[in-house]
Amino acid sequence: MTRLWAERGSRPPAPRDQRYAWAYLFGAICPARGTGAALVLPFANAEMMNLHLVEISLNVAPGAHALLVVDGAGWHQTGDKLRLPDNITLLHLPPYSPELNPVENVWAYLRSNKLSNRVFETYDAIVDACCDAWNWLIAQPDQITSIGSRHWAQVNQ
Repeated sequence: MTRLWAERGSRPPAPRDQRYAWAYLFGAICPARGTGAALVLPFANAEMMNLHLVEISLNVAPGAHALLVVDGAGWHQTGDKLRLPDNITLLHLPPYSPELNPVENVWAYLRSNKLSNRVFETYDAIVDACCDAWNWLIAQPDQITSIGSRHWAQVNQ
């Protein structure tokens, strides 16, 4: 669900469904290059995070090193289960600070523009919608740069 413009006091109709099937969109963006890497996965755990880290690693520019901002989610923790590629370093945010993570703005943007107020008939339809939404975003490099850039987080080249 997301916010809708409506006349004050009215209740705009929105589709609802009581079934539950979950797909997890693991995504990362590079605002400097206006690109990103993502996977739609069936679970959110360390094993799935390892798959995502491999995907990010494959998309890091040759000779570059990625700094991946992560929050306190259990699958983001560097325990024995998380295998970090050589070209990625994790930057853990302090607790209760989602506003510091640029990818949170990506999720809000995708929910507002592609993934809200819909009912999906099947699990495959959920996965397809997530893939379509991510591909739609990746086709807009200027939007990725706008959403993900922070003036206080620029690294001089």
